[in-house]
Amino acid sequence: MNIEYLKTLRDNPADFGVTMNYTNRGIPLTEIEQLEQTWNNGNPFPKALRELLFLAGDFCYVFSYGISDTQQALQERWREQMLDAGKTIIRPFYVVDTWGPDQFYFVYLDEGDNPYIYEALSYEDSSIWLERLDDTIKSMSEDRIARVKRGENPY
Repeated sequence: MNIEYLKTLRDNPADFGVTMNYTNRGIPLTEIEQLEQTWNNGNPFPKALRELLFLAGDFCYVFSYGISDTQQALQERWREQMLDAGKTIIRPFYVVDTWGPDQFYFVYLDEGDNPYIYEALSYEDSSIWLERLDDTIKSMSEDRIARVKRGENPY
């Protein structure tokens, strides 16, 4: 796969020995295509998301997939949790990072090749439980890699 957006992630596949010397592990294109069938009606994911999955869809030291063993399980987990909380997102979306037991980051799949990241608080009581961040997949990965290079926690 030609990497256009996540060159910094491609060129920095490990955490530089800062923590425990973790190394990114990607998933094959065939698995990415299966995920596209399930979560985007067979349409290709945004390019930056495809690159993230290809480079680090199994494990990523700057995006947390939480306790889920697979990308499929990650997507199912958060959708089930949203249903339990009475929340829905009507546009096609894909979870890219988890943060704690009730918070996740996602991208809408219809916002171009390097979409903005949104934060969801699935058990937030207020009607405002979704918020667009100032980061895209590319900028968040670059910012988190820079933090690791400085010896900081990427999150």
